[in-house]
Amino acid sequence: MEVKPLKIDLNADLGEGGAQDEALLALVTSANVACGGHAGDHQSMLATVKRAKAYHVNVGAHPSYPDRANFGRQSIDMDAEQLFDSLIQQINALGAICEELGVELHHVKPHGALYNDAAQDPLLGGILIRAIKAIDPDLKLMILAGSPLVSQARLAGLEVIEEAFADRGYLADGTLAPRAQPGALIKDTQGVLAQVTSIVKQQRVKALSGEVVSCRATSLCLHGDNPEALEFARAIRASLER
Repeated sequence: MEVKPLKIDLNADLGEGGAQDEALLALVTSANVACGGHAGDHQSMLATVKRAKAYHVNVGAHPSYPDRANFGRQSIDMDAEQLFDSLIQQINALGAICEELGVELHHVKPHGALYNDAAQDPLLGGILIRAIKAIDPDLKLMILAGSPLVSQARLAGLEVIEEAFADRGYLADGTLAPRAQPGALIKDTQGVLAQVTSIVKQQRVKALSGEVVSCRATSLCLHGDNPEALEFARAIRASLER
């Protein structure tokens, strides 16, 4: 049975060296800005936040495991305090730029392997929550819809933005399919739009194995480093407006 569609945010991971960032900022409503862990530096953060301000786009920090060599896409067994310190450093680096430009730092969304790991592992989730609360308890956490970290963060007093993915395949347990798995990356516009429609109108998504998975999200992510990102963003924005 179809349920009432949600009002939904459209976000993109930006400041990662992609050539389409400015064009994407004209289409999205939130930007997750790389802040040095997997990509990004002072100049890229400054440029991205300036553009986001011009387009009235929410700015979020996009910290990761400190692993630029692997673009933050490999899990790292780090000492808890070292990871905490790295997250503080990354989020504060972007926060300082936001303060300089008179822009509110709206949320934190972990990147890559840290996103997937923290969503499921309460120890890593706790480190992330502790870092956010140490900086500003009013910062929102953006994380995978329906994951254990959603309830963990809410119990800790954080406001949570539950996120789904327009261009990624899902497993039957509601997690994202590993990038190396066939079907993990949705590469055609019709496939992306079908997934967006299912998430927004039915609050569910079809897993690669065929199971239907509940997915009640309030934000949709589009990966800015995807070569088709701009085409997808235009199509998604038009579809959501309709």
